[in-house]
Amino acid sequence: MKLHINENHKLSHIEPEVYGHFSEHLGRCIYGGLFVGENKEIANENGMRKDVVDALKAIQIPVLRWPGGNFADEYHWMDGIGPKELRKKMINTHWGGVIEDNSFGTHEYFELCRQLGCKTYVNGNVGSGTVREMSEWVEYMTFNGVSPMAELRKKNGHEEPWVVDYFGVGNENWGCGGNMTADYYGNKYRNYQTYVRNYDGNKPIKKVCCGPNADDYRWTKEILETCYRHPAPAGTHGFMDGFSVHYYVVVNSWEHKGSAKEFSKEEYYRAMRKAVYMDDIITGNDRILSQYDPEKKIAMLVDEWGCWHDVEENTNPGFLYQQNSMRDAQVAGATLNIFNKHSDRVKMGCLAQIVNVLQSVILTEDDKMVLTPTYHIFHMYRFHQDADLLDSYLEGDSKVGIGEDVASNVNESVSVDKDGVLTITLNNIDVDNSAEIEIDLREHDVKNVTGFELAGAMTDYNTFDKPETVKEVAFSDFSFEGKSVKVKMKPCSCVTLRVEMK
Repeated sequence: MKLHINENHKLSHIEPEVYGHFSEHLGRCIYGGLFVGENKEIANENGMRKDVVDALKAIQIPVLRWPGGNFADEYHWMDGIGPKELRKKMINTHWGGVIEDNSFGTHEYFELCRQLGCKTYVNGNVGSGTVREMSEWVEYMTFNGVSPMAELRKKNGHEEPWVVDYFGVGNENWGCGGNMTADYYGNKYRNYQTYVRNYDGNKPIKKVCCGPNADDYRWTKEILETCYRHPAPAGTHGFMDGFSVHYYVVVNSWEHKGSAKEFSKEEYYRAMRKAVYMDDIITGNDRILSQYDPEKKIAMLVDEWGCWHDVEENTNPGFLYQQNSMRDAQVAGATLNIFNKHSDRVKMGCLAQIVNVLQSVILTEDDKMVLTPTYHIFHMYRFHQDADLLDSYLEGDSKVGIGEDVASNVNESVSVDKDGVLTITLNNIDVDNSAEIEIDLREHDVKNVTGFELAGAMTDYNTFDKPETVKEVAFSDFSFEGKSVKVKMKPCSCVTLRVEMK
């Protein structure tokens, strides 16, 4: 098998936000995962878990979406500001029926993003909220002047406004966010986005429209038709800066998703087939977007993606707590390679979700923390952030799987950073056979290669007792000469190569 790379042909820029994450008031994602308040038993800074923050900084988390998700369209932001003892309590009807005490709100979110050093992505409430509520939240967060909301922010302890990089106008409004029709939501979007004001012209908020559930191209077409039926008030840019797409890999069915830990080869390869379907989803939605936006000024944001399995035994079904195996790592690797390949349109991805929920990168239990196989994928792929995608393709790859559940045995993407170093990410999804790959550069000789590897049986995962069953290690099963690098990959493995050229 050969991987051909044209190191002189840059196709598009890979925005750091492609490697973003998603946090929701769901289960133990916020409470106990990211935020522990004044819990003196767990090391924290202003309530944020230090071990989790440090681990997330190591993967260079670029953006964090909050407060949902389903929760966003029942979240009323004024319940989460002011003295914690006076904040309104509510029942989280979407997730587990537990009490939400609103001790993590707007101020806490921006403090978390400050500690992480990441951009902010706030999701507004269209499903049960009003235009006024959304407008006043934006004013509270970003206005630097004399106004009721700015004064309230100062009274609550934050003199200066924050920067909101992205603002989502609703979430999944085709379903949990109000069960709206596309035409109805399209008009809602036109209305609500008007009042997402850019109070600081030097730091404009990028407005995100609620796109489809995966391959619901009818929703995509009707939304854009409605939004652009008349000239947009501010043209394309500034009226709709982003268009969201959601897609989850559900191995069996929504009613019986299957175990995260115990699964067959058939289920493994089904997950792989469904993972690479992401390429079709992006291509299909991009085709429609390009009819309205041929210059690709509207970014596609796949701001919810990942594996959705059955919850672990003896856990609250509404908490969506699941383990994370090498299968999940392979899904993550393949998905990120696809995002890279579509970086002309895909400008953000948000894995669902960051801690303790669905395909998380971190699991916590009291004061213990464990890094999942998916975490290591993000760590190995971090070099792609802010790099340029290079023209590359595989020759001689083969299909692997069972029955209809087949996919290419190897998937890849290649980028070059500002220092001229190539990052090559390769995933061998074959659980039984190794893969030998010859990497050919078009013009430059290879000066040096450094490698990293994640490998294991398809069902391997990490626990609090055995936190390093699956971990990133140095990779050296390669040789190079002239313009060629020869690599041998283990079965069910992911490899990152950093290639310096002469």
